Amino acid sequence: MTLISIKEKPKSKGRKKALITGITGQDGSYLAEFLLTKGYHVHGIIRRASTFNTGRINHIYVDPHEPQANLFLHFGDLSDAELINNLIYNIKPDEIYHLGAQSHVRVSFDIPEYTGNVTALGTIRLLEAIRRSGHKIKFYQASSSEMFGSAPAPQSEETPFKPQSPYACAKVYAYWMAKNYCHGYGLFACNGILFNHESPRRGETFVTRKITRGIANILAGKQKKLYLGNLNAKRDWGFAPEYIEMMWLMLQQSRPDDYVVGTGESHSVKEFVEKAFKYAGLNWKKYVQIDRRYFRPNEVDYLCADISRAKQKLKWNPEVKFNDLVKIMVDYDLKALGIAAPGEGIKICKGKWYSHG
Repeated sequence: MTLISIKEKPKSKGRKKALITGITGQDGSYLAEFLLTKGYHVHGIIRRASTFNTGRINHIYVDPHEPQANLFLHFGDLSDAELINNLIYNIKPDEIYHLGAQSHVRVSFDIPEYTGNVTALGTIRLLEAIRRSGHKIKFYQASSSEMFGSAPAPQSEETPFKPQSPYACAKVYAYWMAKNYCHGYGLFACNGILFNHESPRRGETFVTRKITRGIANILAGKQKKLYLGNLNAKRDWGFAPEYIEMMWLMLQQSRPDDYVVGTGESHSVKEFVEKAFKYAGLNWKKYVQIDRRYFRPNEVDYLCADISRAKQKLKWNPEVKFNDLVKIMVDYDLKALGIAAPGEGIKICKGKWYSHG
């Protein structure tokens, strides 16, 4: 894969330009795909690695030397303020979607300083670069339901934050800095407070994907047991591609605002396990074991979104709910290992703008 030089700026007559941090992640890859369908020139920041880490976007990448190329990648890191300044100055994006972070909650307890540097201070580096650039740039901050922590459900935009992890604390800092730059400097900055959103592109260490991959591995004879942590934690789980459209919709409004994004339903990890194993024709009790190493020092017991504002102001309502989400993810992981899948989840996704490459 060839990365475009920062000096090689594509011509974008009448076309919007978007810059995405975290473009190689689940959300970043879906967002890039979505924006390309909208006719954007899409720029993404990726970290330098000794191995390719662009698997989620390979299917939409075109060599930048080709005239039809609309996706451009730049090496960078959220800890490097000078590089961020240079990127924004040279690209001059119309919109920035800040999705990059150290986003694994359990891991944030092991590397709290790094989590704060990237997830919290990375946001201020972007906001300050926008302010100094003098350009009119709309900014989307990927906030998280984890910020609510121990606050009682359902949680709305008015619910006080009670974070229970280094990751959540870093996200709260980033949330308030986005609001401060919006109110203090007049930047168009929105916080999308997204509840858990999953897909076949979800990272393999996140619990939902760990479950569905575990099922596929068990059926393939590659794995005998699935080790999990707290099965009683309840989450509001939605489908990532639908949430991506909400990110875009927030930046198309005339005024910035913050929105809670979820399904309004909450289900436990145990429910996810039961549904997924049953759909694949397995008895989960034969395969799942609890390993306390996967428990968090501070647990978040119950998250459920109140999406009244999104419904009222943005006319948004999610279509894919819990049962369908489970089917989509199980089907994908079974198919990936060449195992016959029930196929109901595949049918749900057929004909949509996204793929799951």
